Amino acid sequence: MKVSPDAAVTAEDSAGPAELRSAAPAGPGSRALRDVLGRYATGVTVITCVGPRRAPVGVTVNSFTSVSLDPPLILWCLALSSHSRPAFTDAEHFAVNVLAADQWELASRFAGPGQRFQGLAPEPGPHGEPLIPGAAATLCCRRVRLLPAGDHMVVLGAVQHHARTTHRVLLFADGAYHEGPPGNLPR
Repeated sequence: MKVSPDAAVTAEDSAGPAELRSAAPAGPGSRALRDVLGRYATGVTVITCVGPRRAPVGVTVNSFTSVSLDPPLILWCLALSSHSRPAFTDAEHFAVNVLAADQWELASRFAGPGQRFQGLAPEPGPHGEPLIPGAAATLCCRRVRLLPAGDHMVVLGAVQHHARTTHRVLLFADGAYHEGPPGNLPR
């Protein structure tokens, strides 16, 4: 990165320098910030829990990460505007279903409105949380803490059970789904 005499900061790549801009919290500049953040490839998950009247609840999330191995902790972020928020704030347990590359339709389905579980036959996890069949990996968690963070809520969870397969994972970058590398056999 370089700072020019007029105080503009630039980053160079093979296409030449790119000017850094101030981050805008909302409005026209927020699209540019989303585009920059979208350059970072993430895995795609469907987080599930048991909601009111024991109905399954799920939402697509790509803001998921590990926090600690000792104790085993993960976190994910949920928009405050999400219609699923009350179910996740009330549920003591949830599952993180890391989607396989061939499950991009589920990622889209759980990102929008409608009958998200229609045609699915989820298995119940240890506390009844729905486990998506065919997922590349699954983590069953106990909610530890909810933290407000801007227009989202950070959900911190303690991993209680986990499983993985050798399915390729689904990735999201630059506004599109991509196929991840093949999984190795568990060690």
